[in-house]
Amino acid sequence: MDSAVSDLRGTPRAKSIGSKTYWYDQYRIGNRLVDKYIGEDTPELRKRLETYDERALSAKQAERERSRLMRVLRAEGYLFSDAGTGQIVTALARAGVFRLGGTIVGTQAFRCYEGELGARIGFDQSAATDDIDIASFERLSLALADTVETPLSDVFTDLKFDPLPSLDGRKTWRWRQTNKETLVEFLTPSFEEEESVRDLPALGVNAQSLHYLNFLIAEPIRVPFLYRSGTLVQIPRPERYAIHKLIIADRRQGGPDTLKSHKDRAQAAFLIDILSQIRPDDLAEAYQTALEKGPAWRRRINASLERMDGYAAKLDKLL
Repeated sequence: MDSAVSDLRGTPRAKSIGSKTYWYDQYRIGNRLVDKYIGEDTPELRKRLETYDERALSAKQAERERSRLMRVLRAEGYLFSDAGTGQIVTALARAGVFRLGGTIVGTQAFRCYEGELGARIGFDQSAATDDIDIASFERLSLALADTVETPLSDVFTDLKFDPLPSLDGRKTWRWRQTNKETLVEFLTPSFEEEESVRDLPALGVNAQSLHYLNFLIAEPIRVPFLYRSGTLVQIPRPERYAIHKLIIADRRQGGPDTLKSHKDRAQAAFLIDILSQIRPDDLAEAYQTALEKGPAWRRRINASLERMDGYAAKLDKLL
């Protein structure tokens, strides 16, 4: 987090957009004034900006310290990224994807909860994947008035990815690596009846819109992605991830008996077990919020819980 504000080129400036305030690194290139998005206004970010000068001087030392901490975590058996996935996530971070609101969702996010929750996941099928799913709000992407530093089409070309066309053949929201099976997908919440392909201007890509996704990526958290000296990414709050997986497990194409649905329920069960002990209030709030969204939400959640012995009672006990 310190390093995210240690390479400013100009002067930090705050802008109010709607009811929220965002910080930008403002500098000139020739006669053009550039606003590079830093992040949403928080007390922590303001404190880091106030001590920018001293942090910039110690950036190299901080990177060495992060590398040392990564070696400790690796020795302790934490789930580290494989080289291929780490290179992809690092390249996306350098382009500004996570700075501009991108949030890693799916199993790559689940693997990051080891450090966030202090709970050993271990390597099993519930934590195995080659895919990388990134979600962002369309409205946020429009409001930020900033774009990635390198077009993502160029980033994917360098990483030997090919675009996979959508049904209409004009918009691309998925890329597949030619020499591996890695698939990168961009998603955005759908607030309409139709789940169409939408635009994410800040990231310069299209995204498949999905119902229920707005619940998952609201108020994401920032964590280190465990690769080399670490890469700062955004992931969903674990309590929202757990409840969202209950919904998705019942919504999967092919029905709730598919392998992916089993994986969804396994991830939800793991997080519910941990959160009910260390963050019961957070889990209860996420569960209650989802139940209050409407009958379709309750039906999906209850359908999954019926297949998970004891978990309905465990969640209801929290309310």
